[in-house]
Amino acid sequence: MTASRAVLVGATLLQIAAPAAAAEPPAVAWHPAKPRVGDVAWVHVTNVPEPATVEGSVAGRPLGFFPYAGGQAALAGFDLDLKPGAHPWRVAVLEPGRQPSAARGRIQLARRAFPVERLTLPPAMVDLDAETERRAVAEGRRLATIYRTITPERLWRGRFTRPVGGTEPGTGFGARRVINGLPRSPHGGTDFAAPRGTAVVAANTGRVALVAEFFFPGRLVVLDHGLGLHTLYFHLDSVGVAEGERVERGQTLGAVGASGRATGPHLHFGAHLGAARVDPAALLGLGVLD
Repeated sequence: MTASRAVLVGATLLQIAAPAAAAEPPAVAWHPAKPRVGDVAWVHVTNVPEPATVEGSVAGRPLGFFPYAGGQAALAGFDLDLKPGAHPWRVAVLEPGRQPSAARGRIQLARRAFPVERLTLPPAMVDLDAETERRAVAEGRRLATIYRTITPERLWRGRFTRPVGGTEPGTGFGARRVINGLPRSPHGGTDFAAPRGTAVVAANTGRVALVAEFFFPGRLVVLDHGLGLHTLYFHLDSVGVAEGERVERGQTLGAVGASGRATGPHLHFGAHLGAARVDPAALLGLGVLD
């Protein structure tokens, strides 16, 4: 029963209803229950009344929820440099006229061994002059701004598809790279070897957030799939889409090339959930099926 209280306003006695008690805590299930560093996981929240909204976070990063299978779901990305161990999560259900109901806990992030790759490149591709360094830094900031952009609508649906044909898995995600004898940033995507000109397709439905030619990634396309999820297609030989264009899963974006800092034709395929660099293979294996 909803409690009420009487308030005297001038000469009028008003009855003001107090907010109803909080509903039962939501039921929360993580898939997988023990993700690894660099993985994409998803959380399914049930026992959610229809008019309610859901918000939450994991490892200090916000979650973007969408209706799914009688409740709400969200993708969670665990950056490739995030420390293994227990990370806190929180979910709150907000229903008009009631106190929020919440659930919280910790998810155990498993350790993951990444390979070490030793590469030798022409000095001009590694030891940058001042002007090229400024260019590369500005381009990196532009990409970071896009990754932080949260489109409130979910654009993707169903399974994610490989961006190039074939069955061989991509390689190199998370590799600790040593270039010309010096350690560099870890490799944030996975590489698919393919001949120059091989068609590159959209992994899922989205909007073209960026078409550009940058120093390191070369000719590129970035897709915004909504709710903070972006996929990246680097080192392209050609591009066949324009910024702002909506593309469907499997639609051709361009062709494999060797533009930018690349030793030969291949596709660098990356995925970001907000600022988290995540393994595209985990995205391809995601079990959200609608």
